[in-house]
Amino acid sequence: MTDPMLNSSIPSPCYVCDETALETNLQLMQYVQKESGVEIILALKGFSMWSTFELVGQYLQGSTASAVWEARLGKEEIGKQVHAYSPAFKPADIDELVNLVDHISFNSLGQWQRYKQQILDSNVSAGLRVNPEHQEAETALYDPSAPGSRLGIRAQDLHSADIKGVEGLHIHNLCESDSFATERTIKAVEDKFAKWLPKLKWINFGGGHLMTRQEYNVKHLVDTLKDFKGRHPHLTVILEPGSAVAWQTGTLVAEVVDIVENQDKIAILDISATAHMPDVLEMPYRPDVRGAGKAGEKAYTYRLGGNSCLAGDAIDLYSFDHELQIGERIIFEDMMHYTMVKTTFFNGVEHPAIGIIRKEGNFELVRKFEYEDFKGKLS
Repeated sequence: MTDPMLNSSIPSPCYVCDETALETNLQLMQYVQKESGVEIILALKGFSMWSTFELVGQYLQGSTASAVWEARLGKEEIGKQVHAYSPAFKPADIDELVNLVDHISFNSLGQWQRYKQQILDSNVSAGLRVNPEHQEAETALYDPSAPGSRLGIRAQDLHSADIKGVEGLHIHNLCESDSFATERTIKAVEDKFAKWLPKLKWINFGGGHLMTRQEYNVKHLVDTLKDFKGRHPHLTVILEPGSAVAWQTGTLVAEVVDIVENQDKIAILDISATAHMPDVLEMPYRPDVRGAGKAGEKAYTYRLGGNSCLAGDAIDLYSFDHELQIGERIIFEDMMHYTMVKTTFFNGVEHPAIGIIRKEGNFELVRKFEYEDFKGKLS
């Protein structure tokens, strides 16, 4: 069977979303919603490919935004519910958000007091982001509950506060976590914030629930959420996954431009790790490459490098069954979540196009970037 990523109509470089895989993830989330009684919304910070949002809107209850532009995108392209949270809002942000969102969560008591009257005068439901001081994330860069975190209000700082008018709590401390991390987080929230729960209308347990990962225990998640709702039947429970929506739903197609040698053979590609796959350097992590193994596992080993002038713009060592050729395609797996949303035009390296393999099997190119896009980002 021919690899669909080798289709000549797919340009290189290109992000390619598999519509069938995306719908499979959405169907699983629909099942979780139905069985547990919770509402699931899309975290746009993890997946903002709006050309798929008509499909997303058929299964999820809306979106959650980290800034005004994301809120507007969710409102315009999905509709339904729009939630917002940011570490800090400016007055101009609030002026726009009250006309875009249904829920807004504030990161501090100071922000809540500053904008309280404006929110109460609107139809927006207000919440506070709280910090359960319970750590689950394995990577420090993504741990909102780490000591010294700027994200969320601790219970000890909430006890003497006047939060009249607040209708919900927002908690986010997971990162690509399993259902048992969700269970432990819920326990931590109930232990620390029990006195406020009876007075609220909703609670948002944030993202990081990687329910579409193959080994994830979906039944345990459903049971955990049902148990919580049984203890707090008056609360609307919200989850806002990002990675889970687009998990394993697409690739980044790249091409070998040159091969050089310095200690290792180095294949220079037409993409850039720092510009197009920044988590590779930030986390860091090693993306899977279709048909490749670790260094030395197969006959020919290459370091894959990006096509920018950054010295560290390299990915890792990979081995192949054959010698790589200039012009050959390299397929990076699982590139839909937290990848496209972080890309830059650094060095003027060609930005990957964006396409979709539709359920019928045909490829549709939905966006190709041009010089004007690079120039328009500058001044």
